[in-house]
Amino acid sequence: MKLFSFLLMGGVKFLSHCFYRGRPNWLSEEQEAALGEVRLVVFLNHTSLFEPLFIRFAPWSFVWNIAHKVIVPGADVTLERPLAGRVLKVLLPGVIPITRKADESWEHFLSLVNGDVITAILPEGRMKRRNGLDKDGKPMSVRGGVADILERLDQGKLLFVYSGGLHHIQCPGERLPRLFRTLTANLEILDIADYKRQIEQRHESGFKAKVMGDMNHRLDAFVP
Repeated sequence: MKLFSFLLMGGVKFLSHCFYRGRPNWLSEEQEAALGEVRLVVFLNHTSLFEPLFIRFAPWSFVWNIAHKVIVPGADVTLERPLAGRVLKVLLPGVIPITRKADESWEHFLSLVNGDVITAILPEGRMKRRNGLDKDGKPMSVRGGVADILERLDQGKLLFVYSGGLHHIQCPGERLPRLFRTLTANLEILDIADYKRQIEQRHESGFKAKVMGDMNHRLDAFVP
C-alpha cells in the first residue's frame, strides 16, 4: 500500500508539473536539505481538497518519506465520502479518522505521534470558503490540536507550508479543478526544540494558547 501511495503521489506530482506553474518561496535559511529531519508538517490556509497538488514543490526523497512515514488526522465525514474519502485513503495510507472533537478518536491519533513518523496537520480544522469564512460563516483560525502534537515532539524539524490558496483552481463544492493556473506557497523550516522555547516566551497563559496565538499570527502574516 505504501509503495502504491508513493507511485500515486508521484503521479500527482507529475500532473501538477504538467498543468500548473509556480515554485515555492523559502522564508528560512534551512531549505530542502533539512527536509529529511522534518517530523511535523503544518499546512496553513486550508482552502480545497485539491491541495495534494502542492506536492509538486516537494523533492522526491520527501515524497518517499511522506508516503512511508506520514500520519495525518482526517475528518471522519470527509473520509466517508465515496470519492474524496477513497482517494485520500489511497493517497495517504496514514490518514487517521477523527471526529473533530476532543474524544477518543483524537487521543488515539495522538498516541501514534512520535519521532519515528512524520505528523502532518491542517490546524484550522476546516476549509475556507470563497468569502474568507468557514462553512458556518465564522472566521478562520487555528485550533489547539497542533499544540497537543507539539507537546509530544522534542526533536526534529517543523515544516510550515503557507498556502497561497486554491480558490482560483477549485473551491469547496466544485467538482473539477481549473488547469494552467499558478500555485503559490511560502515554506519555512524551524527546529522543533527552538520553536517551543520561543513559544514559551509569549505572553499568553498556557502552552496551547501560545501556540494558537503564534500560528494565527503566521496565518495572517506569512500566507502569500
